[in-house]
Amino acid sequence: MLLYILRVTERHPEPRVMTTSTAHEPRQVIRLTRGMSTEDGAGVKLIRLVGSPEVPDIDPILMLDAFRSDDPKSYIAGFPPHPHRGFETVSYMIAGSLKHKDNKGGEGLITDGGVQWMTAGRGVVHSEMPAQTNGTMFGFQLWLNLPAAEKMRAPWYRDIAAAEIPQVELSAGVQMKLIAGTWRTTKGPAPERATQPLIADIALAAETRASIPIPQGHAAFAYVFEGKATLGSQPVQRDLTRGDLAVLSNNGDLTAITTQEAARILIVAAKPLREPIAKYGPFVMNTQDELRQAFNDFQRGQF
Repeated sequence: MLLYILRVTERHPEPRVMTTSTAHEPRQVIRLTRGMSTEDGAGVKLIRLVGSPEVPDIDPILMLDAFRSDDPKSYIAGFPPHPHRGFETVSYMIAGSLKHKDNKGGEGLITDGGVQWMTAGRGVVHSEMPAQTNGTMFGFQLWLNLPAAEKMRAPWYRDIAAAEIPQVELSAGVQMKLIAGTWRTTKGPAPERATQPLIADIALAAETRASIPIPQGHAAFAYVFEGKATLGSQPVQRDLTRGDLAVLSNNGDLTAITTQEAARILIVAAKPLREPIAKYGPFVMNTQDELRQAFNDFQRGQF
């Protein structure tokens, strides 16, 4: 998907603040957002939850879009060919399908519950075309930054079918689909990356409690896309309803969740890079000179 920013920005990393934490310290909700309605590609309507003026990024998570519709006119034109450089895209279809094709030979189709993982690296041009299943098209796209040393790596692409994603029972009434990361002896099918991402789809029955493990030091958020849930622990708890995204505190190794009714939550966490970010549209680099080079290379057909 093609993200347009009105100006070039260069962000320098903040100094790391050293803190102490105890074992099994719960994370708290430090910010809530419902995102902003926007359009991308050829008029696809979506909600931008990360990568908006309210939440520009959660280092190294650059963007999260949610797109859900039963009206083909709101997405049927899809995302025609467009370029990327310097980061990765992860597309997760809850319902419906997504067809991918790029100029490096990558091509695939994922359906309900499948994932597409594309590493743009030094440059790729691709298209993404969504479609319904039984009248519904619903999914997410996540952008993950690449470290400076890997921004010019070779592009890479993989389809991950729903059947490849392990399902783990965390406790009675709590099921996890593990897309990326590790839980005990279970490993998600996503590729290993320097950002060590955790991407998990958590389904909770009504009146359940769960402690979802999150790697210590990772930046993280939780997005409720079905039902309602309460995040955090006493004395600080926040009630979330469908459409709420909670940015979690940096310290701690788990997030506590309780439900009164059934809920489904997308949890994403990744190791911060703490490097400068310079981004414009489909390119995410470390300096403005690198951005200018990206545009020049694309215009010369060097992608």
